[in-house]
Amino acid sequence: MNRLLFKFFSVLILMLISISTFSNYPTYQIGLLKYKGGGDWYANLETSLPNLIKFCNENLSTNFSGEQAIIDVASSDIFNVPFVHMTGHGNVQFSEQEALNLRNYLIAGGFLHIDDNYGMDKFIRPQMKKVFPELDFIELPFSHPVYHQKYDFNTGLPKIHEHDDKPPQGFGLIYKGRLVCFYSFECDLGDGWESFEVHKDSPEAHSKALKMGANLVQYAFTSKLLIK
Repeated sequence: MNRLLFKFFSVLILMLISISTFSNYPTYQIGLLKYKGGGDWYANLETSLPNLIKFCNENLSTNFSGEQAIIDVASSDIFNVPFVHMTGHGNVQFSEQEALNLRNYLIAGGFLHIDDNYGMDKFIRPQMKKVFPELDFIELPFSHPVYHQKYDFNTGLPKIHEHDDKPPQGFGLIYKGRLVCFYSFECDLGDGWESFEVHKDSPEAHSKALKMGANLVQYAFTSKLLIK
């Protein structure tokens, strides 16, 4: 595991340098988390992350590969990607080994974005308790830096799709003062990244979703700011 962590830190440091200086470093991938339990981890497989990656490369001067990496939650490959996105509508199940692997990844400096695609909430919360038994999701204030990177979201997450007539909420897991996981709920952020023909979202909603996604990426790679 020490060798994996060293490799991960090396990737992360190069990525930080790349974004902060806009230099032409080798490309890195953003990961899509594959999990067991029967939930559709692949719900937004075709265009969601690829569109976000393209948007970040064009607007944040990142140099991500256009191809997302499919990362099994138990695989050591997770240490090759500093940012992992997770979505779905249904059941999620982590084994003890998977929970430990994800915990080690996040403690080492990785970042997980969980996006409830509607129906995931009651499953993901107990599974993340396996990963961090000592932590609870807390709702992040609108003043949190994740909402104020290149793009300002003064009222928090944008509402992309309506389900239960509830406002969107952004929750976080804070480990030793660091935001290691951001959970977007009642928002459908990943759906908003999809191409128009998938959900026929308005250009305004699509733009807001991509900008918020870019904020998450920028925060994950460049910020060590702590929640107060």
